[in-house]
Amino acid sequence: MGAMTDENPTTNRLSAAGWLTIVILVALLAAAVWYAAGIWSSLAGTHISGLGWTFMVLGVVVTIGLGAGLMALVFYSSRHDMDR
Repeated sequence: MGAMTDENPTTNRLSAAGWLTIVILVALLAAAVWYAAGIWSSLAGTHISGLGWTFMVLGVVVTIGLGAGLMALVFYSSRHDMDR
């Protein structure tokens, strides 16, 4: 294996469309957080038990773990030329 050289390092930068996509996604994330905070504050009278919080946290952890595992499999299969 020879050493890999990057002949044109400026090709790795984001284009205007890439930056616009990032700005739009950040704006959508901010809107979702704002909406969630509004809903959360309107439910101030509700109570979630300890068991409810346990399952809520467990659901988040399992969902993130499953997503990360599937993405790892996608990258692994791509790197090892198994995705033909």
